[in-house]
Amino acid sequence: MNGELAGKGAALALAGGWSASWLWGVPLIVLTVLVHAFGLLGIRDRVLERLAAAFAAGPSRGAFAWVVSATVLLVTVLHAFEGGAWALAYVVLGASPDLRVAMLYSLSAMTSYGHANIFLAPDWQMMGALEALNGMMLFGLTTAFLFSVMSSHSPARAQAHVGKRSTAAERHAGLSS
Repeated sequence: MNGELAGKGAALALAGGWSASWLWGVPLIVLTVLVHAFGLLGIRDRVLERLAAAFAAGPSRGAFAWVVSATVLLVTVLHAFEGGAWALAYVVLGASPDLRVAMLYSLSAMTSYGHANIFLAPDWQMMGALEALNGMMLFGLTTAFLFSVMSSHSPARAQAHVGKRSTAAERHAGLSS
């Protein structure tokens, strides 16, 4: 009986540390997903549309490379910012000794890299797992966004779209059967 109670006490102690991780981790997940979603919208609306307009003379592989490069650079900065938010939380909560170590841990957890050989304080280790879950969400959004950018800005798609417009214009003018 005493062993059973001791086991339950240990489980409650673990759950207590985990509840703090959940209380901090879930809002961070929501915050970073919102930041990511609005960041992706900003990249699309403020950067990609301007780049696409700058290369409006015609679709080319060079224009495509500029659009994809700008997108990759900006989403990388976005991920670094989000990793920094987690790192700052780790330092504030005492889960990591300093921001440098916390940032390395954060990017390792977010990307599921896991080879940094850095650990959070025992009571906060669940929070690291939650960050890995967050990373999967963020990288899923990024993957979908990159696919969309590449699909909508590819030279082949742009050329096909121009061709469809010409055919429609010809039909309207009565030049096509």
